[in-house]
Amino acid sequence: MSKLMTSVSGVRGVFGDSLTPPVVQKYVASFTAQQKRMYGKGRIIVGRDSRTTGSAMLHIIVSTIMSMGLDVTDLGIVSTPTVLLAVEESDAIGGIAITASHNPPEWNAMKFVDQDGMFLAPEKASAFLAAVDVPVDWADWQSVGQLDQDPNAIARHIAKVLAIPYLNLEQIRSRKLKVVLDSVNGAGALISPLLLRNLGCEVIEINSEPSGIFAHPAEPLNHNLTQLEDAVKLHKADIGFATDPDVDRLSIVDENGNCIGEELSVVLAQMFVLPKRTGDIVVNLSTSMLSDDVAKKFGVKVHRSKVGEINVGKKMQEISSPIGGEGNGGIICPDVHYTRDAPAGMALILALVAETGKTVSQLVSELPKYYFAKDKAELDASKMEAAMARVPEILAGYSIDDQDGIKGTKDTHWIHIRKSGTEPIIRVYVESQSQEFSDQLCQDTIAKLKA
Repeated sequence: MSKLMTSVSGVRGVFGDSLTPPVVQKYVASFTAQQKRMYGKGRIIVGRDSRTTGSAMLHIIVSTIMSMGLDVTDLGIVSTPTVLLAVEESDAIGGIAITASHNPPEWNAMKFVDQDGMFLAPEKASAFLAAVDVPVDWADWQSVGQLDQDPNAIARHIAKVLAIPYLNLEQIRSRKLKVVLDSVNGAGALISPLLLRNLGCEVIEINSEPSGIFAHPAEPLNHNLTQLEDAVKLHKADIGFATDPDVDRLSIVDENGNCIGEELSVVLAQMFVLPKRTGDIVVNLSTSMLSDDVAKKFGVKVHRSKVGEINVGKKMQEISSPIGGEGNGGIICPDVHYTRDAPAGMALILALVAETGKTVSQLVSELPKYYFAKDKAELDASKMEAAMARVPEILAGYSIDDQDGIKGTKDTHWIHIRKSGTEPIIRVYVESQSQEFSDQLCQDTIAKLKA
């Protein structure tokens, strides 16, 4: 049996195995009870990605919430940032995004949203997860909640992106950029083409049927995007965009058909925004040193948070940061909302190309060169703590940051070692000025963790 993963990032598992209807119900009931205690009787907004189990999940979740006396609004198949924005701009007391993000199609999950349209802060998430076995109060026949649909959430999301005040829409539209779009048959197929055409782009869609049958591994990493690279070359496009199934991560292919790496998505967004919105930027501990170089160019500082968009978003709110995100392609543009948003990222990057008159490869060539290696140590659960206990020894001689796992920095490279919040693995991230060095250091670190 697969393992049910519960963390501040949500609850995920293989549907029908570790994630069964009774399991879904008890977590939804606990979340709903917490929101009701905090904010009173109100409405919960629910949206899902295109996974084949999404409809079944939706019905379990909706019936649970209604049976506890709260109303539900169903957005249908939408991106996760669309759900978050809908909660933020409504009087809802919370939301649930039904998505397992980049996990394989047999997985599904629930991401829980607070009243402010951001994911639950760690302390709130921990509280409701700890209370899943506490009995809840069910409504009687006179008090059950009501269900309605909202078919306009995607249109409102697009309008919010187009209203970013420093976007020069006419400048973007005048370029008539040719874009190849790979939505991996996820929820992006229903929002990304509409946004791009609103920006005057000629759009060539691949994997654009929201069927939940992913055309390739769903995580938008370079080695999963060869089809997009080939399509950009075939169509002589200006740029290629790829998103994950719930559309909060963005990867880019340049005009030569080369995937530039998801780390550069946030960096290019920073390059466009900082001349227009001065302020310190926020990224997580595992994000590239390129953010430090960009910040230095514009005379601002970089603040690094724990991994997880809620941590980045809350820090951005705290310091009024104009742009930030995570190096996995998760761009956070506060003029839309404080959550990762691939459609917003597309608009910012197209605006950069239009404004500078440069190709994507030209923009990338002007940046310093760092090389990333990411891998994971898969261990028996019984050996996880012992492996993490060896990390201080592995990183002896490094400057240490232990706010999220342990990150060691030395000269022009760093190593970040942390337990995953969504899978039974230890993740290792390395960045340096040499791909060979990064790859070797990453593998050596994993070997030491397994020793």
